[in-house]
Amino acid sequence: MTKRRIAFTAVIATAALTLTGFAATSATAAAKGFVGVILPDAASSNRWESADRPFLTKAFKAAGVTVDIQNANGDKTAFQTIADQMLTKGAKVLIMVNLDSASAKAVQDKAKAQGVATIDYDRLTLNGSESYYVSFDNTAVGVLQGKGIQNCLNAAGKKKARIVYLNGSPDDNNATLFKKGYDSVLRPSITSGAYTLVDDTAVPGWDNVKGGTIFEQQLTKAGEKLDAVVSANEGLGLAAVAVLKKNKLNGKVCVSGQDATVDGLRAILTGDLSNTVYKAIKAEANGAAALAVALLNGKKAATATGVVNNGTNNVPSVLLVPVGITKANVKVVIADGFQKRADVCKGMEALCKANGI
Repeated sequence: MTKRRIAFTAVIATAALTLTGFAATSATAAAKGFVGVILPDAASSNRWESADRPFLTKAFKAAGVTVDIQNANGDKTAFQTIADQMLTKGAKVLIMVNLDSASAKAVQDKAKAQGVATIDYDRLTLNGSESYYVSFDNTAVGVLQGKGIQNCLNAAGKKKARIVYLNGSPDDNNATLFKKGYDSVLRPSITSGAYTLVDDTAVPGWDNVKGGTIFEQQLTKAGEKLDAVVSANEGLGLAAVAVLKKNKLNGKVCVSGQDATVDGLRAILTGDLSNTVYKAIKAEANGAAALAVALLNGKKAATATGVVNNGTNNVPSVLLVPVGITKANVKVVIADGFQKRADVCKGMEALCKANGI
């Protein structure tokens, strides 16, 4: 078992142990109000509705705690309206995935003034007043993306390479951390001249349509001579792949991703994406739920053993371990139950069997 796999297993085990304490506190928690959850959108990644919502719902149901989960659908005004409604209805804890730090900070400050605790879920609110932060080590996510691209180029025998960065939204701190990670891996080769960074552009709002348009411009700038696309998630990576397909370049260019979606894993198997990153969202959801239950009971959560500075405060944090995914270990995501084999392998049985799935 590799160190990475051991770390991944430890994350799942920790989450499972955390949930065992839910039953003992559920009756008390249920009597102390409900938990409000605000998801960011359904367009940048399907994970929010297909994974986070059901995992959070199941975790709170197991704890006997009422939860109200709503999606802001990319609208900052709607985000704040949802929060106001939850506070008015008596929410005692708010879990939120911010659309940007400024709008989320306004919600957190209002909640704090009313004695309501807040938990940043997946994305840190810079200079906010959050009580806790639950996410993955997002710089490590970027490092895995960068190493995946580097390994792909090495496997193709490309000592010289022309690459572009297709970064996430400039107002998302996670996107900043992802880039910090992959740039730390690739920058030495860029500095030495082995790699040429043809373009480095962020995609506002993680908008996949805009991402495709931006990548078309990047490909044109590269004179259609490109070896790698360092894309910050699978939505952007697959948008780039669509452009590459139009130009009959798919499979010839290394393309990174993140989120381990069904479409992303299928693209890994076909070779259209070279690598992605799996984040055990079930463990993330369980971690956030455990913190919320502790807060409902007026307790300090023992699971928040990390600390992340948000620019103003040191925020107690739960930081989980991401896993790099290539063709060689797509089966890890399926074995963990995050995606179904039937969905990933539909119409691709030969490829799945060839890769041990």
